[in-house]
Amino acid sequence: MATISPTTQFLSPPAPQVVAGTQRDPRLDFYRGIAMFIILVAHIPFNPWSGWIPARFGWSDATEIFVFCSGMASAIAFGGSFARRGWGMGAARVMFRVWQVYWAHIGLFFFVAMMMAALDLYGGFEKSYVDALNLGHFFKDPMTQIVGMFTLTYVPNYFDILPMYLVVLAMMPLFMGLAQIDLRLVAGVCLLIWLAATLNLLSLPAESWSDRRWFFNPFGWQLLFFTGFALMRGWLPAPPVSRLLALGCAAFLILTAPFGSWKVFNWIHDGSPALGETLRNAWSLLRAQEDITGFSLRDKTNFGVLRYLHFLALAYLAWIAAGEGGRRLRATGTGAVASVWRLVLKIITKVGQQSLAVFVFSMAIARLLGCVLDQIGRSSATVLAVNLMGFAMIISVAYIAAWFKSQPWRSKRT
Repeated sequence: MATISPTTQFLSPPAPQVVAGTQRDPRLDFYRGIAMFIILVAHIPFNPWSGWIPARFGWSDATEIFVFCSGMASAIAFGGSFARRGWGMGAARVMFRVWQVYWAHIGLFFFVAMMMAALDLYGGFEKSYVDALNLGHFFKDPMTQIVGMFTLTYVPNYFDILPMYLVVLAMMPLFMGLAQIDLRLVAGVCLLIWLAATLNLLSLPAESWSDRRWFFNPFGWQLLFFTGFALMRGWLPAPPVSRLLALGCAAFLILTAPFGSWKVFNWIHDGSPALGETLRNAWSLLRAQEDITGFSLRDKTNFGVLRYLHFLALAYLAWIAAGEGGRRLRATGTGAVASVWRLVLKIITKVGQQSLAVFVFSMAIARLLGCVLDQIGRSSATVLAVNLMGFAMIISVAYIAAWFKSQPWRSKRT
């Protein structure tokens, strides 16, 4: 996975465009697969394992991995259509994908809503799973909310990632058109849209009965998506492999961890109360700056700049760890260890290759796994069993989706 450290390189003079190939990058699929496992863990309600996901140790989390890798994958999947068939056909290809994501979002919502209603109606549980997912407004006024669901003016919090993704996808023809004029226009428009979002000047309504906005503002998150897109298209140069730069990224991740994670802060405070109080004061200054200016440096909704820098540092280290061309993600050698590592790589990569199908399934099944934990308790053994069951299920979905995509019924029977 490639990324850059200094964002100013985005403003460099136009370079010759590099048409992305159609061959999959093992780094892209591997890290996107890792994100799918993390997303499942994070969305199982009250899952003790969620205390150890990346979001608990810094500002960025699996959402950044998903969006960044989706930008890179889109450069491969759709960028070539623009180059081979022109802007019009490229835009049509993107809109077809937007259409697919749109119906995936609609299907996910109604399936989960049905499942929560069934649990409340027939489960005999004291807990209301409809209320736990904050779907009371939908069932009290279904006609209004169905219209809102289909027009994307009703976006419940649990169902907000795919709408963000499809809006960002829909912006791709704009940036491809600007790229034909001057790459600096791409950089300028991308940064201006992101700045407007972070200043709360550009957002979308999430529900009719309040002023709540989409939790994932696509106008902020498009900066990360198109960073990945630009890198894969060759609009941005890959950073050099530098020990100094790697150490700088590692230092940034470690030093900012107490400000991005209460878990890390509490560890430090327990070990050194004086240092903990110093960090608390620094944290208070950061909060005061945000309250005064209205500009959040670490906001998740509008994608604050600290989240961006945190992810770039993490991505740079992950890119180096994968090796040139992802060579360390290609298991070689013989023996039991090599065989196990080869199998693990194969499975994670397969999950990453089928990320949309896996994501939709994991978001649906996570709520059901949470219900199972509610009934059997959250001991170490039950939590282990339920999480491993979830992993097995999304792995199965990845292989099933790949099988259907291969269209085996078209091959000649032997």
